[in-house]
Amino acid sequence: MTTGQNVKVRRALISVFDKTGLADFAKALADLGVELISTGGTRALIASTGAAVKDISEITGFPEMMDGRVKTLHPKVHGGLLAVRDKPEHRAALDKHGIGEIDLLVCNLYPFEQTVASGAGYNDVIENIDIGGPAMIRSSAKNHAFVTVVVDPSDYAPLLEAIKGEGVPYALRQKLAAKAYARTAAYDAAISSWFADTLNYDEIPWRSFAGSLSEVMRYGENPHQWAAFYKTGDSRPGVATATQLQGKSLSYNNLNDTDAAFELVSEFGPVRAAVAIIKHANPCGFALADTLADAYRLAQRTDPVSAFGGIVALNREIDAETAAEIVKIFTEVIVAPAASEEAKAIIAAKKNLRLLVTGALADPKAEALTVRSLAGGLLVQSRDSKTARDSELKVVTKRQPTEKEMADLLVAETVAKHVKSNAVIYVKDGATVGIGAGQMSRVDSSRIAHRKAQDAAEAAGLPEELTAGSVVASDAFFPFADGLLAAVAAGATAVIQPGGSINDAEVIAAADEAGIAMVFTGLRHFRH
Repeated sequence: MTTGQNVKVRRALISVFDKTGLADFAKALADLGVELISTGGTRALIASTGAAVKDISEITGFPEMMDGRVKTLHPKVHGGLLAVRDKPEHRAALDKHGIGEIDLLVCNLYPFEQTVASGAGYNDVIENIDIGGPAMIRSSAKNHAFVTVVVDPSDYAPLLEAIKGEGVPYALRQKLAAKAYARTAAYDAAISSWFADTLNYDEIPWRSFAGSLSEVMRYGENPHQWAAFYKTGDSRPGVATATQLQGKSLSYNNLNDTDAAFELVSEFGPVRAAVAIIKHANPCGFALADTLADAYRLAQRTDPVSAFGGIVALNREIDAETAAEIVKIFTEVIVAPAASEEAKAIIAAKKNLRLLVTGALADPKAEALTVRSLAGGLLVQSRDSKTARDSELKVVTKRQPTEKEMADLLVAETVAKHVKSNAVIYVKDGATVGIGAGQMSRVDSSRIAHRKAQDAAEAAGLPEELTAGSVVASDAFFPFADGLLAAVAAGATAVIQPGGSINDAEVIAAADEAGIAMVFTGLRHFRH
């Protein structure tokens, strides 16, 4: 037989945990004259349809044992799956040992990922590591020249049509084999990651990362790039778990920006209303206020030009007043824990505006890994889960910050964590009034943030610069006093930064001479 030929299915082994659609599929196979072999609860379900089905023990000559750990790990199973049908020595071995060929394997795995997500204990998780299933899947996929393997119920219908026709085409067997190996790879990745996390084994010699395909997108960052969204199964609230209530499909850039926006507002919890506006993964405005509507207006004031076409994240249920404010300008996405019926109705008038609800805020302290690809490798690190509130703050200037200044400094430092480096953030009364992002020089970030604040004040018709009387945060230390002095020139009265430069004494002296307060956190927030 050549690999290009269609393969008739005469004998099938079915062993699944997820029984979606199985009863109808198995009954259809039986009606087509396919001999069915199965295990445990799967066999019982098939038998309930009236289809003839043999228990695996009739084939192996052994009962299931050891709490079901051993049932399909047998030469009469794997020999039937792995035999190369056109090799005389393989066929002789089948005949000698009484092994029947198996043309189709239908198998999916114990719910390991769901068990971990449920918070189950160590022993329960271990018992949900499937052994026999992956072994059979890999055997069948390797021998796809002669055997068809299906691991996803969504493939039952097209496979059944092929079986009814001329047999299963080689191209379909190849595709199903590739899908099978992708599934076992993702399964093993989940297991190894769970062990690494559970044992705090950060330097485990091999790292695997996997996800299930959620959506193939129109394109990536640019129209000539292919892109898709894969979900890892992490239940932490965010774009992967959100429900989209309206609007067209999210793009690659939409998802990236929405994630950035939601992570920022989640830093502040629900105690005060928080709104973040994101453009190209950078905040162009953030504010805390007593109401969402007020917070949105203040956040938009920071940079009204950049807010056009941005992503808006909120930390509370969206109300009608806030929705009415947001839809006044073109907005790509709104994301929040919930939305009132009145807000939904207002947003619905903008049919292309996407509305996502997450049900809750993300835990900003949750430990996780972030991954970035390089040529020939992966950079892996733990998430930046700390802010100045987790640090031992040190006032290094003669003047202490006031209580109001300190509150604003903590807001500014948290926002800086979410801005591309080099980041300089001006905050006044809980709202950003100037954001300098992504510059090669920290002094340039200070000046750009000041200039944007001047533009915003002019646009709002304000009599004074927004940065007058503000505080400023830097994501890393000031290597020289020039960046600090640029902030002083903008009207900042207090500064928060990590410290740690060899020129700290020079920078502190400049702050003292200017009469401003400065706080060291010892915590850097580079974001590249």
